[in-house]
Amino acid sequence: MEIYQFSAKLINGEDKKISDYKGKVLLIVNTASKCGFTKQFSQLQDLYQKYEKEGLVILGFPCNQFRNQDPGSNQEIAEFCSLNYNVSFPMFEKVDVNGEHAHPIFQYLTSQAPGMLGTKKIKWNFTKFLIDRQGKVVSRFGSATEPEKIENDIKRLLNY
Repeated sequence: MEIYQFSAKLINGEDKKISDYKGKVLLIVNTASKCGFTKQFSQLQDLYQKYEKEGLVILGFPCNQFRNQDPGSNQEIAEFCSLNYNVSFPMFEKVDVNGEHAHPIFQYLTSQAPGMLGTKKIKWNFTKFLIDRQGKVVSRFGSATEPEKIENDIKRLLNY
């Protein structure tokens, strides 16, 4: 099993194969529009702009499982991200990240990079998974880890 076998719907409803990102460094994040960590969109966008040409792709997956902090429609979420944070990295349709209806991508990510004490559960919005160019999940970062704090990890995978 590998990350490239999965697909998901972009926020505009278009099917997207993760294999389209083969050879790229991926940062996959479960996002929310009404969370104390929502300001991380700004740092995520900065990282994306800075390293996109070198092969970084950030994939945002809105999630409403944590205190209903992303209640809007996919269109409302897309507009919020664009208007408030100029998000240009790929955003996907809202998904569940925990439980029996968790999106297969997040089932895979949590099996490859468990959290504290081996838990597979995602604890909150803006959990980040870093994947190398070969598709290996190399790191998992909690919500409180700001995107700029993982820039060196990203640079290492981009061969800086």
